[in-house]
Amino acid sequence: MRFSVIMGSVVCFVSTLALAGCGSDDSDASGTDSAGGSGGSGPTGAGGSGAQTTTSNGPTSAATNGGSGGSGGSGGSSDTTTGAGGSGTSTSGSATSPNLGGCAMFPSDNPWNTDISNYPLHPNSDAFIDSIGRSDTLHPDFGTEWEGAPIGIPYITVDSNQELVPVEFDYDDESDPGPYPIPPDAPIEGGPDGDGDRHVLVVETDNCILYELYRAYPVDDGASWEAGSGAIFDLSSNELRPDRWTSADAAGLPILPGLVRYDEVVEAGEIAHALRFTVSRSQAGYISPATHAASSSSDPDLPPMGLRLRMKASYDCSGYADEVQVICAALKRYGMIVADNGSDWYVSGAHDPRWSDDNLGDLKDVPGDAFEVVDTGEITPW
Repeated sequence: MRFSVIMGSVVCFVSTLALAGCGSDDSDASGTDSAGGSGGSGPTGAGGSGAQTTTSNGPTSAATNGGSGGSGGSGGSSDTTTGAGGSGTSTSGSATSPNLGGCAMFPSDNPWNTDISNYPLHPNSDAFIDSIGRSDTLHPDFGTEWEGAPIGIPYITVDSNQELVPVEFDYDDESDPGPYPIPPDAPIEGGPDGDGDRHVLVVETDNCILYELYRAYPVDDGASWEAGSGAIFDLSSNELRPDRWTSADAAGLPILPGLVRYDEVVEAGEIAHALRFTVSRSQAGYISPATHAASSSSDPDLPPMGLRLRMKASYDCSGYADEVQVICAALKRYGMIVADNGSDWYVSGAHDPRWSDDNLGDLKDVPGDAFEVVDTGEITPW
């Protein structure tokens, strides 16, 4: 099966299940001169019984977490939880994990939470940066609103009283069957009428389980849902999805732990994890913790899914807005991971009406040349 998804100026051609997400809602409120390209995957939050309906949830206070754990977290069954987003091989994790709604966002030694500031350069670093665009700049794919639609990927927290509902998947062979605790009025990436990736992200905070959907549509006012694909992650575990499986993201990664969140940036003044970003062209391969590729290209200079970039320590961010300085600090310590095909250098974040789009616009002054690629493991060919 071959089909195309056209969004703004971005056209993604997909072969069978080579791409779980192919672009986001073309939105950009951080400056009127931008066309607001595509940012890969989008988010959704949720609302409803027992749910918080704000799109920025919980404090960023760190919660100590005791390592990798196993699959199927407390209160969750191992036959419905495929695992979380990371391998158990990290040796330089932070002492604590980012926290959301009382849940650690994966163990402290998870790849998302690993300090890579001293990792060696990848031998093909220069070629990878050139292929993404050395003179092109970052773009905040999050903020307030653009042309009446929310920018970024909202998420929501619910408790264990949230009703479980069935979800029917287009790609059920690579989706966790559920049911999922999705409120009937769960906000969707791009809004209810959005035509992009329409992600829905839900954290069940009593058992610390993350639920994510791609291309999600409510049926019968949310009594059930239809989606392209779906993934369930035990936030206490470093277990990866099965090899060659997608998730709600093309790379097979969880989306939520890679988002720039208002509560972290503005309220806590620190991001203690890697970020998620997109590229327009990738190769047919992936690097752990990614488990899935999103291309048929054999060009070795194109980035694979899971490739990890780091902002150069010498790059000066002191002239940027406070929010961007916090993001720069995270990019120097934790870096950012190629998670999907979309527009080059689009950095993903959570929608929040409190963002200053003008301040976030300073990211557009950060060039690709400010980055280098670190070596985090071998590329698995597709």
